[in-house]
Amino acid sequence: MIQRFGSRFLLGMLATLVAAAAVLIVSGSLAGALVALVGGIVVVLLAFGAADTNLAAPPAADPVPPSAPLAPVLEAIVEPVLVIANGRVEEANGPAREVLGNHITGQDVRLAIRHPAAAERLTAAPGTGSSEPINLVGLGTLDQRWELRVTDLPDGRRVAHLIDQTRSYAAERMRVDFVANASHELRTPLASILGFAETQADGAGDDPAMRDRFLKVMADEARRMQRLVEDLISLSRIEAEKYRLPDASVDLGDLVSEVHSELMDAADERASDIVADIAANVPPVGGDRIQLSQALHNLIGNAMKYGRAGTPVTVKLWRDATNMVRLSVGDEGDGIPPEHIPRLTERFYRVDSGRSRALGGTGLGLAIVKHIVERHRGRLDIASQVGRGTVVTILLPAAVSSKGNATVTEGPKPA
Repeated sequence: MIQRFGSRFLLGMLATLVAAAAVLIVSGSLAGALVALVGGIVVVLLAFGAADTNLAAPPAADPVPPSAPLAPVLEAIVEPVLVIANGRVEEANGPAREVLGNHITGQDVRLAIRHPAAAERLTAAPGTGSSEPINLVGLGTLDQRWELRVTDLPDGRRVAHLIDQTRSYAAERMRVDFVANASHELRTPLASILGFAETQADGAGDDPAMRDRFLKVMADEARRMQRLVEDLISLSRIEAEKYRLPDASVDLGDLVSEVHSELMDAADERASDIVADIAANVPPVGGDRIQLSQALHNLIGNAMKYGRAGTPVTVKLWRDATNMVRLSVGDEGDGIPPEHIPRLTERFYRVDSGRSRALGGTGLGLAIVKHIVERHRGRLDIASQVGRGTVVTILLPAAVSSKGNATVTEGPKPA
C-alpha cells in the first residue's frame, strides 16, 4: 500500500510540472507558471498528507461489551450477600432473600437489616465508617448469629456480606460451659479434702472415730476427683480419634461376658442382678475393643446405680434385619422424664445433681458413650418411662465378611 501511495505522489508532482510548463508556453508568463507550480505542489502535499494520516491511524477499537449482570454472580455465593445503592437494596442473592425475606429487593436497607449498628454502617457516607465486622442476632431465627461485613465499591455502592457464626458461637459456648463445669466439679471435692485436712490439723484427729470418718470422706472425694480426671482424659482422647474409623474385629458377645466378669470380681452387690441375653450367630463389629468395653461399663454402671435394688439389669445383644448389631442395657428404675432425654448426652448434664453426685457419677458417662458410638459410625437411642425404667441401645454396623453371605439372626427385642 505504501508503494502504491509513493507512485501516485510522483505522478501528482509530474502532472503539476506539466501543468506549469503548459501555462508558461501558452501564456508566456513565468509568474503564472510559478503560481501554477506552487499551487499544484501544495494540493499534492495536502492530499497525500491526509492519506498518510488515515493510513497511520489505528483501526477503530471494537465496542467494549457491557459487563455481565451481577445477579448470576451473587447467586453463585452460598452465603447471604446484598448490593446496596443509595441506601436501598439493589441486588440480593437467594440465601439473603431466604434469611431476610423475598421483599427486600428495592427496600430501604435499614428495614431489610433492622440493627442500629448495621444501619449506621450501611447508610454512612462513602469511605466513612468502621471496617470492623458487626455481630448480629435474630436474623432468620432467634438463635442464629451472624457477622456482617461491609465493603465499599468505587462506584459508591456497597456490598454487605452475612457470615453465619451460629455453629462457631455454639461451639464456643460449649467450650466455656465445659471449662466452667469441669472447674466446678474439680473444685467441690478439692474443697472438701482441704477442709477436712485442715480440721484434722487443728486437732480433730485426736478422736479415732472422727479421724476415721474424716479420712473416709477425704478418700471418697479423692476417688471422685480421680474418676473425673480419668473421664476428662478419656473424653479428650476419644474426641481426638473421632475421625479414625476403628477396624479391629470385636465380638460383642465375648465383650459382654468379659465386662460382667469384671463387675462380679469388683464385688459390687448389684453385679449379681445383671442378666445377659445374647442371640446366636451375632457377627462381630469393626471397633476399638477398649472403647467399646468402656461404653459397656458406663451403661451397665448407670443401670446398676439408678435401677432399684434387687431388680434385673438386662443386657441384650442381637442383629436386626438392617444388618445392624444392637446392644441394649435396661434397668427397672424410676425412669427419666421425657424433657430431659434430649440432653442426657451433654457433658455434666444431670437429671438429679444431688443423687448423681451421691452415687459417684461424674456427669460424663453418657457423653463418653455418645462419642464412642459416633466414632464407630453407630447410633445411640435412649427410651425411658417414668416409674418403669430406662433402656439405652447402641446400634453398630456389623463387620462385613469377605464372602458377604452372613445370615440375619432375629434376636430379642428391648423391653
